[in-house]
Amino acid sequence: MKKAISKSLAAAMAMAIAMTISMAACGSPKPAENLTSASSVAAASSATPESNAPSTAEAKADPVKLTLWHIQTTDPMPGIIEDSMKRFKTDNSNYDVEVSVIQNDAFKTKLQISMSSNSMPDIFPHWSGGPMNEYVDSSKLADLTSNMNENNYKERFMDAAINQASYKDKIWAVPVENTSVAMFFYNKDLFAKYNLQVPKTTKELEAVCDTLKSKDIIPFSLANKTQWTGSMYYMYLVDRIGGAGAFNDAAGRTGSFENEAFTQAGNIIQDWVKKGYFNKGFNGLDEDSGQSRTLLYSEKAAMTLMGSWFLSTAAGENKDFMSKVGSFPFPAVEGGKGDANSVVGTVGDNFYSVAAECKDVAGAFKAITYLIDDTAVAKRIEAGKIPPVKGVKVSDPLLQEVLNSVQKAPSVQLWYDQYLSPEMAQLHKDTSQAIFGLAKTPEEVNKEMEAAAKKANGE
Repeated sequence: MKKAISKSLAAAMAMAIAMTISMAACGSPKPAENLTSASSVAAASSATPESNAPSTAEAKADPVKLTLWHIQTTDPMPGIIEDSMKRFKTDNSNYDVEVSVIQNDAFKTKLQISMSSNSMPDIFPHWSGGPMNEYVDSSKLADLTSNMNENNYKERFMDAAINQASYKDKIWAVPVENTSVAMFFYNKDLFAKYNLQVPKTTKELEAVCDTLKSKDIIPFSLANKTQWTGSMYYMYLVDRIGGAGAFNDAAGRTGSFENEAFTQAGNIIQDWVKKGYFNKGFNGLDEDSGQSRTLLYSEKAAMTLMGSWFLSTAAGENKDFMSKVGSFPFPAVEGGKGDANSVVGTVGDNFYSVAAECKDVAGAFKAITYLIDDTAVAKRIEAGKIPPVKGVKVSDPLLQEVLNSVQKAPSVQLWYDQYLSPEMAQLHKDTSQAIFGLAKTPEEVNKEMEAAAKKANGE
């Protein structure tokens, strides 16, 4: 999909110089507690006994300095990344890597400013999709195609991950972090108590919901204040009804957001809302604070549609509940064009790119490979993640279900709010929330999305 740089990115670039001074205080976040940076390791190693000191020739050669930003702030991830960079430096003593750990929201602002002022980090993550495409179109990313093809390195990764790292027939990033897809997670005890079977179609799903309601159990727990949670239902329904092409064609401007698949998806959601399948007040509840999960833990609700990070989150909050957790894919829609094995999510979570202005692209790319080498993969699996590499093995049966769903998926639909430009993504979240709130009809929403898409693409 060919795009011009988005208005939000252009605005950020225009404002960046003025903002740089005011942002300086928050632009250098502190690394996680007890985290030792690669540069401090280098400094400490310089204080070795004289007998171990480097030769005069080596001492005069300054190492190539690389900067790496990342947003993995929750333990053990900062330590895993730091360990990767230490191993890279040990194997490549002519390099030094300065690692900065940045909170997610602050990172987005800091990256925009760095792009506008030509002071980007050498290595940084993103979420692929629309933002990555814009970075490419504005010449901010180094082309990594030859690096990924060398020794057939790209074959290390799941095909879907490479697809998400590609744009205009070139590869611009390395898939590194967790494989995450949206699935239904449900209480197996409640299903057994009421003799319910895992549904294969939306009609069967509705029958399950009707039984649960008759037992005063909320079918779906939802906290949709942040909007992206309800969007998962919308994305899956569009995919199941119209197939992968419905959204991709609309976003790529070979189709339209007024496609009947979007209308039908909205109508189904509003029908489910009217039937009381969701908890009351869901549009005002916060997912991040666990308000939807509390309904599950207390057995007031039976199911939730959520990204597979739900497993690690729930395990940390309520370990006893995990013995009751089962999962199943979003069911097929009768008569729909979509494949019931297709998933919504991301194969890579964070994709790492090299800045076009980096003076040593080959060295930066080599550093990234240490983030996802065999040692790092093992550490990520131990941390409850599914690295996007072929042949990855996990011992947790619930994680295995997630892995199975990705491996057999004919397509992986990237979350709309990551695929679309920032303006379009926000409009999608606003309007999908309005559908859930019965504030707008699907037809009204479709017209808004189509008009915004035409405007953004100068049609």
